[in-house]
Amino acid sequence: MNQGQELENLASSHTYNAGTCSDIGGNRYRGKDEHALARLGKKQVLKRRFGLLSLFGFSSTILITWETVLGLFQEAFQNGGPAGLVYGFIIAWFSSFSVYMVISEMVSLAPTAGGQYFWVSILAPKKYKRFASYITGWLTSIAWVAVLATGSIYVGAIMQGLIILNNPDYDAQKWQGTLLCWAVIFLAVFINTVVSGLLPIIEGIILVFHILGFVAVLVPLVYLSPHGSVASVFRTSLNEGGWPTQGLSYCVGFIGNVATFVGADAAVHMSEEIENADVNVPWAIFTTMILNGATGFAIMIAVLFCLGDITTVIETPTGFPFIQVFYDGTGSYAGATVMASIVAGLIWCAVIGFLATASRMMWSFARDRGVPFHRYISLVEPRTRIPMVAIGLVAIIPALLALIYMGSSSIFEDVVSLSTSGLYASYFIPCSLLLWRRITGQIKPYSSRDNEGTTSPPPLPNGSFSADDEVVQPELSWGPWRVPGLLGTLNNAYACVYTVFVMFWSFWPPATPTTPSTMNYAVLMTGATILFSMVYYYVWGKKGYLGPLIEREVRGFARKVGKEGE
Repeated sequence: MNQGQELENLASSHTYNAGTCSDIGGNRYRGKDEHALARLGKKQVLKRRFGLLSLFGFSSTILITWETVLGLFQEAFQNGGPAGLVYGFIIAWFSSFSVYMVISEMVSLAPTAGGQYFWVSILAPKKYKRFASYITGWLTSIAWVAVLATGSIYVGAIMQGLIILNNPDYDAQKWQGTLLCWAVIFLAVFINTVVSGLLPIIEGIILVFHILGFVAVLVPLVYLSPHGSVASVFRTSLNEGGWPTQGLSYCVGFIGNVATFVGADAAVHMSEEIENADVNVPWAIFTTMILNGATGFAIMIAVLFCLGDITTVIETPTGFPFIQVFYDGTGSYAGATVMASIVAGLIWCAVIGFLATASRMMWSFARDRGVPFHRYISLVEPRTRIPMVAIGLVAIIPALLALIYMGSSSIFEDVVSLSTSGLYASYFIPCSLLLWRRITGQIKPYSSRDNEGTTSPPPLPNGSFSADDEVVQPELSWGPWRVPGLLGTLNNAYACVYTVFVMFWSFWPPATPTTPSTMNYAVLMTGATILFSMVYYYVWGKKGYLGPLIEREVRGFARKVGKEGE
């Protein structure tokens, strides 16, 4: 009897259903989720800790839109002014919603921690599967590391801004910001490792803090600050970048609004730790976009009405206009410090989620041999069932990048600019492939798999790949979450156009004339990432990376599903 037949026989003795089943070791697990994962060629390794509510907390506190609106206020304000901020935010909100609805469709179709690179592998034409999947995997992995670096350094910079507010004689040094950045990363590592079992509870607590913090900042700001006119908010434009036309200035500043919605795919990369992932992940993304979009828009309107003297705000010695707005509005150092500390604290909390997301993405890519030293990076600690090596790796890289910040903050900002251009590039590739598949009718209608009586093998610890590795080829059918019919096709098409628009403008510098110090090197960083992954692919990856692999423990079942889908 061959190995494949043995595994299929083993599978037949363990029927999966929507309830809770028992494996051969007597442990309990969720049959429906592991059945779905087995269809994708993966065995259950990570522990499913998150339900819908805790996942909603995780997703919402990673996106942190209203906090990011404050932190990145100056970027869109200088190019576009108040009117550019308001209308740009509305466009970015609904356009990002479109993109994330397409991502929700794909995660419902294939809920796996790999996300974008996995979807590209199953959606792309056979000839381009490996190459396109490999490039996407690198873009997503590096972009999420850049998000982690961005969040951690921003917390340190805000802390220094608060010190300057309360002590004008303080001479802020870059090395101090780097040390603060390391402290932020250290706390995130501690929570993701030592108390990892409490992560869903912690994220729920942070969600409460996220909502209450919004109220704690909004109410005193609106109540205590003098208010500007309607015209000063909705009909005032600025072109501080010196662009030839106001329209060009709007487009350059628009990226500041886009950045407030980057990262809603975080829940995707936690899919293998979420119950009922094919439904709960899309719902978490959907509700996250509504909550964060509404709170972000509210805080933006409040700040613009309470702006006060524009010159004082833009030229604030703290480096962050929102800190100056808080002080000018409340007239109190203590009040402004508390309000700004809430913002810094919530961004710090978001870093915890950034680290979790980046590590799961890196772990998943390593599991499919996409990165060097994949055998070590893909290890999972058996007691806690978390990818400890991947967590350590994605924490060390931003810590090293923070050393660049000591030499040049502008170069560091160019490195972390991958957080926008890199992620949107990783969104575009699978979104465009999904559009092609749906237009040509290559995706089968959804049918509940819970009642099919299909079986799959139980989760077994730490398996390895067979000598004759096979690539995952699951049946291409819609999941339970889908934007139906013509509306779905139009939404998919719009999402593709929008991602291209964002990538194009994310490479523009903030002002003209451009000097080496003000140049936006995002195009260089993104291009370097793509070039590196291409070179590495042809030197090594072409032989080592086959695409998402069928793991040994689910080989018989995954092969059977693949044949049924042919």
